[in-house]
Amino acid sequence: MLQQYQNILVPVDGSKATDEVLRRGIEVAKRNKTHLDILNVLEVNQFSDTYGGAVSGDVIYKLSEDVQKRLEELKQQTIDAGVTDVDIHVRFGNPKTVIAREFPADHHNELIMIGSTGLSAVERLMVGSVTTYVSRNAICDVLIVKPAAKKED
Repeated sequence: MLQQYQNILVPVDGSKATDEVLRRGIEVAKRNKTHLDILNVLEVNQFSDTYGGAVSGDVIYKLSEDVQKRLEELKQQTIDAGVTDVDIHVRFGNPKTVIAREFPADHHNELIMIGSTGLSAVERLMVGSVTTYVSRNAICDVLIVKPAAKKED
């Protein structure tokens, strides 16, 4: 039986993997004639740790404004590629739980398409892989998108 997804979530983090994950998400959305959610999760705690707790509301506002602008560009790219049923979202919180459980529950996503990695090896060691957490704990199907260069023929 062929799985027909009606609502796909593509979380993006601005890493190099973002373009490939979105491209593949667009392909699947077009094939399924379905809705696509593009999500960026901002983890405010990471900024307070990095900057010694000296993160003002202005810094967070500017960051969320920049993310919103980038998401608008990704939305336009998606529309230009032929997917017209697309929404963009910015959430604050822990990316692991927001992507795996909270957002899909709120938006009834049936598939999460996530990059195999967005962080450096050191960052993964320190904070753990969001992808690993999502693949183990998601409330819906998960498709892990590998970087094009690492795929085998």
